[in-house]
Amino acid sequence: MAPQDATMYWLSRRTHNDLFLLYCFADSGRPAAELRALVARRSAHIPDLRLRLREVPADLDYPSWIPCDFAPEQFMEHRPAESNWPTVLKVLGKLLGTVLDATVRPWRLHLFRDVIGVPSQLPDAGPATVVVLQMSHALADGRRAAQIARALFSESAATDQERTGSPPRTPLPRWAPAGSALLDSARTAAVLGLLRTPNQVIRTAVRGYHAYRSQQKLAELTATGQVPAPGPGFTPSLVNPATEVGDSDRRVRMIVCTPDQLRTPDRTVTVVVLTAISLALTRYLESRGAQVDRLGAQVPMALPGVSTPRNNYRSLGVDLFVAEPDIRLRSRRIADALGDRMARAGHPLLAAQDRVTAVVPAALLRRDIDRYPLDTVPDSIAGHTVVSSVHRGPADLTFGGGRVLFTAGFPALGSVMHLTHGVHGLSEDAEGRGATITISIHADVAALPDIDVYSDLLVAALSEIARAHEAADEAG
Repeated sequence: MAPQDATMYWLSRRTHNDLFLLYCFADSGRPAAELRALVARRSAHIPDLRLRLREVPADLDYPSWIPCDFAPEQFMEHRPAESNWPTVLKVLGKLLGTVLDATVRPWRLHLFRDVIGVPSQLPDAGPATVVVLQMSHALADGRRAAQIARALFSESAATDQERTGSPPRTPLPRWAPAGSALLDSARTAAVLGLLRTPNQVIRTAVRGYHAYRSQQKLAELTATGQVPAPGPGFTPSLVNPATEVGDSDRRVRMIVCTPDQLRTPDRTVTVVVLTAISLALTRYLESRGAQVDRLGAQVPMALPGVSTPRNNYRSLGVDLFVAEPDIRLRSRRIADALGDRMARAGHPLLAAQDRVTAVVPAALLRRDIDRYPLDTVPDSIAGHTVVSSVHRGPADLTFGGGRVLFTAGFPALGSVMHLTHGVHGLSEDAEGRGATITISIHADVAALPDIDVYSDLLVAALSEIARAHEAADEAG
């Protein structure tokens, strides 16, 4: 298991960092038992859904993935007294405060049937099936999780897999010969980990020195303007209180849009949403008596290429330029800042620290994670909110025969981030249907007591941005 993924697992013991992927489908009317059988059958052909973690005694080595079969408790049907959208939102807020034990099962599917009043771009949308796929962050990052969900909800992929017959075998670790009993022995893994530790310590020291030299070189390139500067720090705001979120009251809201509603010239959807958040969050904080001089957002960026870690991304701190009154100019500055942060994050010199982490002994990394002060808010933070944007492919997904209506996601809350946003889209299917983009709001009530007020401000900001660009086009 890669150290990055082990970090996510060990963090789950201290905070709630599971992924929650929501997919809303037209309700096909099929019984829940049939849907459970469908999930069991399809998951058997998806290697990532046939795993669980095995820990190593005393953390003498990193946990490893071992095979496991689907268990009935991984399919959970919720039957609230009222099957409507507000009730689903209320239950979802409680689910977001839960965390899976990846050593038992690293994923679970939550099902809501015959849901009335879901947000939809279809005027004739009837009752819906809402599916929430919960995953341990150790299993996947946002991009990989979307690929797993696509395999689970894609009719064509499922047919191709099921036609092959038996499920694929989970590959053994590179050090274990085929048929080896070593896989079944955590003690053996601990002994092997202990034997590797001296070499890992030496490699950590050597790579640490090279990382130090890389940092010096990066600083020189930054000073000469060859590499963009790192993102600025920000003073915490009212949405970054020094309160624990473990058992907090969480609320969620979703704004389902068509791509046309978020399409502006030369701007990505992510930049449009960041600009809208800059307007809405400023106005919300000012309504609570705060003076807003600067705001920033943390934006996770997937790293390119196929990598061994299941979690392969960096978080970028982006200034939202709230002091700039011109919306179009503010949007341009946000786009430029995001581009600079991405260019810096992708520089090869930054990978030197990743190479250090790759060889750190498991026990040392676990100790550092256990000691890290998660319950405090520093004087300077990388952003006031998180904005995670993931494209989840074409809208050709189905579940039990019902076509997908929209998808959403909810970045986790933490000691600093009590307000997060998800931006998740589906593009048109082969018949040109189903393109949607959902902006999700996930908040701790202690930090954002009026989530509906904030949601309305965000909707208004999106419309304001569209009008500003339309006016500029007409004038120019």
